[in-house]
Amino acid sequence: MRQNPKGNWNTGHLETVSKAIGLRYTPPKRGSHFKISSPHLPGILTVPSKRPIKPPYIKKFVALAEAHISAAQRRATEQ
Repeated sequence: MRQNPKGNWNTGHLETVSKAIGLRYTPPKRGSHFKISSPHLPGILTVPSKRPIKPPYIKKFVALAEAHISAAQRRATEQ
């Protein structure tokens, strides 16, 4: 994803990665956006569920995923 944000990414890809690394993935109950958040970081990334997902959202997702992994590793070493 980092190397090809213009790829044909969809919500299924983001859901798979989110669940694999421990991000919270919430599909839309009403509306057209789903939410991704980290238990270790403040804020929520909202992504429209249109396909394919546009590159700026993929870049934001990659940044969130990397920050989440770093925060989780820091938290694990503190304990």
